[in-house]
Amino acid sequence: MRHVDDSVTTSGKRISKIGLGTWQFGSREWGYGSDYAGTDAALIVRRALELGITLFDSAEIYGMGRSERILGAALAADPIAARDAYVATKIMPVLPLAPVVEQRAVASAHRLGLRHLDLYQVHQPNPAIRDTATMPGMKALRAVGLVGDVGVSNYSLDRWRAADAALGGPVLSNQVEYSLARPRHGAALLDFAAREKRIVIAWSPLGQGLLSGRYDATHRPAGRVRSINTLFLPENLARVTPLLDVLRDVAAGHGATPAQIALAWAIHHPQVVAIPGASGVAQVESNAAAAEIELTEGEYAALTAASERFTPVAGRAAVKAVVSENLRDAPLRWKSRAKR
Repeated sequence: MRHVDDSVTTSGKRISKIGLGTWQFGSREWGYGSDYAGTDAALIVRRALELGITLFDSAEIYGMGRSERILGAALAADPIAARDAYVATKIMPVLPLAPVVEQRAVASAHRLGLRHLDLYQVHQPNPAIRDTATMPGMKALRAVGLVGDVGVSNYSLDRWRAADAALGGPVLSNQVEYSLARPRHGAALLDFAAREKRIVIAWSPLGQGLLSGRYDATHRPAGRVRSINTLFLPENLARVTPLLDVLRDVAAGHGATPAQIALAWAIHHPQVVAIPGASGVAQVESNAAAAEIELTEGEYAALTAASERFTPVAGRAAVKAVVSENLRDAPLRWKSRAKR
């Protein structure tokens, strides 16, 4: 397993280039069923540790705390292997004033069964509350040793810099949507991360499975999360075909899958780590293997060019289409549930 430069973190732990996102662990909207949370999640974490994955990312909003509890229990089941785990979680920034930040961090640590959070992140920028009101809470948490590194999520470059100033020190990471399906979301952030030795954490690095090549206009994904993602509109599933063709060509040259090549592209930049989820042990094994794939500059350029040519339907038109698709499919979903 490859890692980012050891000098970027204050924890002394290594951060794996491929991590494990745990949104699915406690969230029913993925449709994985009760066995997933009760059994599969623990097996996934155990296998991830065996494969050298150290970065585990959760949030208090995932399943309203269930993800943190499931992840914490899974790590506690193998304390020796979990010693190297770099555990990250996020505060839901409804009212991210300093005292609230401190209280929510204590609650997250309790659910995770930890005395120390390696990375504590602001989940979203709050448009009404500036980071000058939030970061003093993070600073206090670091002072008492409950938090190691501080991060943010879905921040613009300007707001990331403002968070730096408010903390009075480096905000280590910014977790953003970054993939071949959404490449334009990260260019300025990557330049900043490279200059300042920070980390960009790529969430949804597979476009929620779009880049796996499993779906097309005649075979669309199930589950509430993907059903409201505009990337899975029939027109976008048709538009992504040329990008998937390039992914398959590069994958064939490496004896890999399109999903593995998509992950290899995301982590090609030295300051990027990716946190794909996993539906089972086989998927976490596949994700971890992607860290060993070294793309040539020609392959990276070809994938980037194909990504830049992918122009999905977006904006109001896409949202309207998603609503229409879901209303049309609702009777079929209710009928399917009634049969269970």
